[in-house]
Amino acid sequence: MRKQIAALLIAALVLALTGCGSALDGVEIVEVDSDIYSQKEIREAMEVAADYFKKDFGGCTLTEIRYAGDETAKACEEWAQSRNADEAILLLSSFEVGPSGGDGSLAPNSTYTDWQWVLVRDAGGKWRHIDHGYG
Repeated sequence: MRKQIAALLIAALVLALTGCGSALDGVEIVEVDSDIYSQKEIREAMEVAADYFKKDFGGCTLTEIRYAGDETAKACEEWAQSRNADEAILLLSSFEVGPSGGDGSLAPNSTYTDWQWVLVRDAGGKWRHIDHGYG
C-alpha cells in the first residue's frame, strides 16, 4: 500500500512540474550585457513579453527574444515618464506566423524580426507590457 501511495505521489509531482513551464520554453534567448539591468531583470521582462505573446498571438511561434541594449535608455526614459513609471525596457523578438496569419493582421506564413516590446515598472516592482510592434 505504501509503495502505491508513493508511486501516486511521484506521478502527481511529475504531472504538476510538467504543467508549470515558462512562456520562454523553446525560445532562443540572446543575452545582451547591460550596465542598467541584471540578467535576472531582463529575463523577468522577457517572461512578461512572452506571456503576452502566448496569450495574444495565436497561430504564431516566438523564436527569439533579446534586450535591445543600453543604447535605448533615452527612449526608455521617455516611455517610463509617459506611463508614470520609474523604468522602461525595450526588448526585440523574432516570431513565425502560421498559415492563419495569427489574428488576421499579420502576414500568413511569414517571419517577423526585431519586433519591439516595451515594458515598464516602478522601482523594484514587476514589469508591465505597455506596447509592442514595429517602432
